[in-house]
Amino acid sequence: MKYFFTSEAVCEGHPDKVCDKISDYILDCALKQDKNSKMAVEATVKNNTVIVYGEATTKANLDYKKLVREVLDDIGYKEEFEIIVLVSEQSKEINNLVCKDEIMAGDQGIMFGYACRDTEELMPLPIMLANGLCYRLSVLRKNGVDFFNPDGKSQVTVEYLDGKPKRVDTIVMAICHKESISIDDLREFAINEVIKKVIPSGYLDDETKILINQNGSFIIGGPMSDSGTTGRKLVCDTYGGMGRIGGGALSSKDPSKVDRSGAYYARYVAKNVVAHNYADICEIQVSYVIGKSEPISVYIDTKGTNKVDMEEIYKYVNDNFDFSVQNIIDELQLLRPIYYDLACYGHFGRNNLTWEKIKNTN
Repeated sequence: MKYFFTSEAVCEGHPDKVCDKISDYILDCALKQDKNSKMAVEATVKNNTVIVYGEATTKANLDYKKLVREVLDDIGYKEEFEIIVLVSEQSKEINNLVCKDEIMAGDQGIMFGYACRDTEELMPLPIMLANGLCYRLSVLRKNGVDFFNPDGKSQVTVEYLDGKPKRVDTIVMAICHKESISIDDLREFAINEVIKKVIPSGYLDDETKILINQNGSFIIGGPMSDSGTTGRKLVCDTYGGMGRIGGGALSSKDPSKVDRSGAYYARYVAKNVVAHNYADICEIQVSYVIGKSEPISVYIDTKGTNKVDMEEIYKYVNDNFDFSVQNIIDELQLLRPIYYDLACYGHFGRNNLTWEKIKNTN
C-alpha cells in the first residue's frame, strides 16, 4: 500500500519558538542555581512586547528581563522590546502535594512516547527531515549567511510503500529573508545549500516537488508578523503528527511536571521496545494524577508490528522500566540545565540525550 505523510517544523525565530526558548532558558538558569526549582514560567510575544508569566518556587536569583533579552539576542532579534513580568510562587497546595520524601507528579495528564524504524534514531522520517531543514537554516545564518532572518518553516511529505519510507514527494519552505536577496537567488541557494545538504539524495528524484516562498517575499517575520506563545508547537517538538501527543506542553516545565518527564520516559521505553526488536513500531501511553508517584496506567500499542505476544512486551517493560516520577528524574538525569537546547528542532531523535539511549535490559 502506498500513502503520503507530512510533518512540519519551524525555526527558532518563529514567534512560538521564541517563547519556548525564553521559557526553557529561564528554567535552565533556575536549575543551575537550585536543582530543586519548581518552574512553570511561560511567555507570549507580539510586536515589541514580551510577557513572561507563570509560577516559580526557587532559591535562584532570576532577572527575568535580562534573561529574556539574552534569548532574543541569541536568536537574532536585536530590536528594543518591552518586557512585562508576571511571575508568582507555585501554589502551596500543589507544592505540598509534589514535594514529599520523593517527588510526586506535579499534575494529572496523559503522555505518549513513540518509536519506529524509519531512521537510525528510530524516529519518523518526515519530522526528522523537516527539523533538519530548519536547523540547517539556523546554522547557516549564525555562520555568516547574512540574508536570512531568524523566522522560517519547513514541511516535508514522504511517500511510504508498505509502511516504509520510499521517497520525498514534496518539500515546502518559507524562509524569512532580507531585501538584499532576490526570490530566485534565495530559492537556488536554499535548494543547493539547505535541501540537498539535509535530504539524503536517495530520497530525491525528478518528481520531488520543491516549493520555496510560494508567497514571494517574506521579509517581515517573527513577532512583527505573528504572535507567539509557549507550548503551541508540540507536534513539531515530538513526532510530527505520526505519534500521538498528550495535552500538555514540554517547554517551561521542571521535571516534576510529568507533561515533560513522562513524555521523555515514554519515548525512552518505546525506543527500547523497537531497538530490542520486540516490534517495528511502538507507542506508549502513560497517565498520572497529581500528588502520586506511580502512574495510573501504562498502555502499549505496536500497531500490529509486534514480533512476540503483547504479554511478553508488557513483561519486558514492567521488568526493566520504572515509571515512578522520582525514578524518571533520577534515571534520565533531568535536574540538569539541558532544556534551552531542546526548545527548538525537536525533543527526540538526538542520540546524546539520556532518554534516547538503548538500555542494557534483561
